[in-house]
Amino acid sequence: MPVTRMTKETLKQELDAADDAARPVLVDVRLRYPFEHSTVKLPGAIRLAPHEPGSASLPRDRELVLYDSDPNEVTSVQMAADLLARGYRVRVLKGGLPDWLSANLPTETKDAVRPAPPPAAAAKEPAVAKG
Repeated sequence: MPVTRMTKETLKQELDAADDAARPVLVDVRLRYPFEHSTVKLPGAIRLAPHEPGSASLPRDRELVLYDSDPNEVTSVQMAADLLARGYRVRVLKGGLPDWLSANLPTETKDAVRPAPPPAAAAKEPAVAKG
């Protein structure tokens, strides 16, 4: 099933011009690691993890625009084809999140995974001078 791609400029125009009811729903389908270790997402985007069921929360009455972290949109296209087969109206953001970011278009901040702190015992042990 062919998947339609849209440019960042077209998406920005649609987001700026549309009222809430007509505005496309942005769907972040980045793979787990790129999603969890990033601090940004497109404004108002909802998360749909690839290879996990859960599209029940996606609206059927509005168009979905999927994006991922791959400039070739590999994950987005796979997810879009699946959603199209299930009756959703879907397009993919051409160039994904990297293309959007390179154009300095609006984003929202999100939490990212933080490295674990050092074990408490290691933090309390004084350094031993060798000599």
